[in-house]
Amino acid sequence: MRVNTDNNGLAKSPSGKQRSALANLGVKKYPWLVVALLWFVALLNYMDRQMLSTMRPSMMVDIEELASAANFGRLMAIFLWIYALMSPISGLIADRLNRKWLIIGSLFIWSSVTFLMAFATNFEQLYALRAMMGISEAFYIPAGLSLIADYHQGKTRSIAIGFHTTGIYLGQALGGFGAVVAGNFSWHTTFHIFGLIGIVYCLILILFLREKKAYYTDNKKQSLKMEFSGMGKALLILLSNIAFWVILFYFSAPSLPGWATKNWLPTLFSDTLGIDMMQAGPMATITIALASLVGVLSGGFLSDKWVQKNLKGRIFTGVIGLGLTIPALLFLAFGHNLVAIVSGALCFGLGFGMFDVNSMPILCQFVASRYRATAYGLMNLAGISAGAVITNVLGKSLDAGNFKRDFALMAVVVVIAIVLNLTVLKPKYVDYPPAP
Repeated sequence: MRVNTDNNGLAKSPSGKQRSALANLGVKKYPWLVVALLWFVALLNYMDRQMLSTMRPSMMVDIEELASAANFGRLMAIFLWIYALMSPISGLIADRLNRKWLIIGSLFIWSSVTFLMAFATNFEQLYALRAMMGISEAFYIPAGLSLIADYHQGKTRSIAIGFHTTGIYLGQALGGFGAVVAGNFSWHTTFHIFGLIGIVYCLILILFLREKKAYYTDNKKQSLKMEFSGMGKALLILLSNIAFWVILFYFSAPSLPGWATKNWLPTLFSDTLGIDMMQAGPMATITIALASLVGVLSGGFLSDKWVQKNLKGRIFTGVIGLGLTIPALLFLAFGHNLVAIVSGALCFGLGFGMFDVNSMPILCQFVASRYRATAYGLMNLAGISAGAVITNVLGKSLDAGNFKRDFALMAVVVVIAIVLNLTVLKPKYVDYPPAP
């Protein structure tokens, strides 16, 4: 695919209409408007997927199949597996198409699916809709993060992604209140309300969101063969890069305890402290969410400052975050009182937030802009697959009475990721040069 660049290898300026729109908003302020616009998309992305997990009691009155825990597990699992498998495909597409319209299309489809879930009358309909949600939501994160990375260069990249990530964590937390809305109204109304909010928000994005690639394709249509050839080239470039494999492992390793805490922390709180799940659930999710919010903001700020003085500053910040998760896992696994368990949850949330916010910025030091959405899609595939596997393993471990031991053993994988990061990753740039 040919690109349209200037003598420095950078993309030519936007069209006259685009320049006019950006001038009206303020060139310096617009990149932050992009973060603000996508922050709400991230919130909806995680809230719409999360709220189903708390609405089972309300829904199983009308859909009897949900009374079976096995059926409900299948309903939750289909989203994860499809989301994981679609992530590399969505990344490849985002690197080759206009990300603005990809984001809007993704939001419109998953919001429409959320709206339609209110009309489901049986398990099969819910299962099909949940699968469609997995497909549509997979297109957002690679496109959204790569767009923010192109708008924000070295000095603001991590903190910009940090602000965006707070939308993800807040969406997870608010999704837990789906049961409250369903209890005061109905589960049908809950899906209707949040589905309509997303559909209407698409209009805001149409008016204000703008694409900005570090390279621009010409207007000549490419043949299907050429498009597949370009996708194959992107995968070959990424998979032949040793640094990318290390980043892939770096992203996947913390996903094991990351997904384990999302899915099993309420159970751990309840069993260890001897409290009802009605208390354990909010206590666990709110503790992790608040600590993660602090982690992404502090980690983003520290990383942006550190990388200006040392090219490994982002890597060091991520390693500090990963290091905090190690004692956190031990506290959570072997703590016997409220102070130990809450301290572990706070430490894990803080550390995971610092790690999470630097994943894309570290990737940007080793991968050119035109391949970043593809790369992040592959990272999503690895991370979510790891999460799906560990969720199943810990379920069996709980039945066998080995849950706490196996929960603590995940710290070993984190240590390996830290060692590989410090020894193998040696960045030469704050921002990898544009690909030809």
